[in-house]
Amino acid sequence: MNQGRIWCVVKPTVGLPLFLGTVLVISLLVHLAVLTNTTWFSAFLQGG
Repeated sequence: MNQGRIWCVVKPTVGLPLFLGTVLVISLLVHLAVLTNTTWFSAFLQGG
């Protein structure tokens, strides 16, 4: 593991939820941006 020494600085019980929470927020922001800036995405989500 190339970045294994980071866990000597940040505990995994803090770092992993923080990392996964960041991924979740970025994913939701990308989906929101696509939803608000396109016309086909909302139709796709409603089965059109």
